[in-house]
Amino acid sequence: ILNSKNLKEGKQHKKIFRPWGSYLSISEGNGWQVKIITVNPESSLSLQMHKFRAEHWIIVSGKALVEIDEDKKLLTNNESTFIPLGSKHRLSNPASTIPLILIEVQSGSYLGEDDIYRFEDNYGRGKLFKNI
Repeated sequence: ILNSKNLKEGKQHKKIFRPWGSYLSISEGNGWQVKIITVNPESSLSLQMHKFRAEHWIIVSGKALVEIDEDKKLLTNNESTFIPLGSKHRLSNPASTIPLILIEVQSGSYLGEDDIYRFEDNYGRGKLFKNI
């Protein structure tokens, strides 16, 4: 039924697992998307940038080490940050036992997962920016 109605959930689960944790897309519209991101203890996303989207991160629980361009800061519950379009950034969980949970709000002209250019990656994943 999901495929016959052309819904994404027919081809891909809404919760996506990555080496660093997982994300769950909870709402989206034209030019925006909201995700719940869980980062495992002592894990990091790649050092990356996006050509088509900006991001807002709101910490729900745990601690986040946030790198945006040359700036690094530690955020905790109820704190937030903005990652402008084209900024080099990374999200890490410095805790040894507690997962980091945050809400990510994306906005931009294209929100596909292939809008990622990786500068560094702990898991050997390559750079993207395919056909966009």
